[in-house]
Amino acid sequence: MKMMRKGLIGALGLAAMVSTASAEISAVFGGADPLEGVYDRQNQKFVNLVNERGAGQIKLEFIRGEQLGNDVQVIEQVMSGAVQFYGDDFSFYANWVPDLNIVSWGFLFRDNAHVEAFIASDTYKAAVEKLRADQGIRVLAAGPGQVRVMVSTRPIKGIDDLKGLKMRVPEIRTYLALWETLGTAPARVAWGETFLGLSTGVVEGAEGGISSIYGAKFHEAATNVTRTDHVRIIAQIAVNDAWFQSQSPEIQDLLTKAAQDAVKWQTDTVTEEQAETLEKMVADGATVAEIDVSPLRERSEVAVEKLESEGFWPKGLWAEIQALK
Repeated sequence: MKMMRKGLIGALGLAAMVSTASAEISAVFGGADPLEGVYDRQNQKFVNLVNERGAGQIKLEFIRGEQLGNDVQVIEQVMSGAVQFYGDDFSFYANWVPDLNIVSWGFLFRDNAHVEAFIASDTYKAAVEKLRADQGIRVLAAGPGQVRVMVSTRPIKGIDDLKGLKMRVPEIRTYLALWETLGTAPARVAWGETFLGLSTGVVEGAEGGISSIYGAKFHEAATNVTRTDHVRIIAQIAVNDAWFQSQSPEIQDLLTKAAQDAVKWQTDTVTEEQAETLEKMVADGATVAEIDVSPLRERSEVAVEKLESEGFWPKGLWAEIQALK
C-alpha cells in the first residue's frame, strides 16, 4: 500500500510540472475531507473557479476524499511539492506551528465575527508567516467554518455525563487535552475508522463539524447528537509557496481571489445549511439535544493557565484573543 501511494504521489508531482510543449499550467489539489462534506465542496468550488477563470492558462486536478492520505499526510505532500494545494481545518497546522494549538481549544471564539477578528490580527498573520517561512505552505484564504458538536452512543445531558466516556479525538494535541479536561477518556482513532469504532463500542463518542459528521454518518452509529458547539473551525485553502512564487503575478492573483471566494462561499453555505443538516440527522433517527454548556466553558477556562504553563501556546495568548473585538 505504501509503495502504491508513493507511486501515485510521484506521478502527481510529475503531472503538476509545467509542460514545455504547452502554456497551460497543471497542478494538483489534495483533499482529505469526506466526499460532499463542506470542505470537500469548498475545495471543489476553488478548483472549478480556477479552471473557469484560468481557462487555457492553468488547470487543477482535485483528488478527493482520503485517496492521498489523511490531513497530516496531505499537508506533508504539499510541503514536499508533490501536491500543490490543500484545504480543510486550519487547526491541523498546529502540528508545525505550536502557537496555533490555541485555535482548537474549547470555547475560544464567541461567534463568526470573533473568528474574523482573529484572522485580521497580528497574531494570526505572524503564525501563517511562520508556516510559510519554515514549512513552505502559504495560506491563500481563511474564514469561519463549521461549529463542532459531539455524537455519542448514550445521551449527554450535562458535564457529568462526559465522565469516562470513551471519546474519539483527532490527532491534534489540544483536542486531546480539551476532552481530558472535560472528563472523557480520549482515544485516537482514525477518522475513517470512527464509524466502525462507534458501531462496535471501541469508542462511545466522537466530535466534529456538523457537515463532516453527517457526511461520515456518525449520527447513524451514535444517535445522540449534542450541540456543544465547543470549537468554531477556521476553514482555509493553502498552496506550496515555492510553486506559488514560481507563477506569474496574474496567476497568483487568480489563485488568491479564487481561494477567497471559495472560502467565503463555504462560510455562507455552512451558515445556511447547519439547521437543515441537523434536521436530516433527525430524519435518519438521531436525537439532537442542546445543553447548558456553561460548565464545559468554565472548566475549559480554568485549564488555560495550566496549559500555558506547559507550553501549549504562549502565556497570555488566550486572554489576548478574548480581548479581540
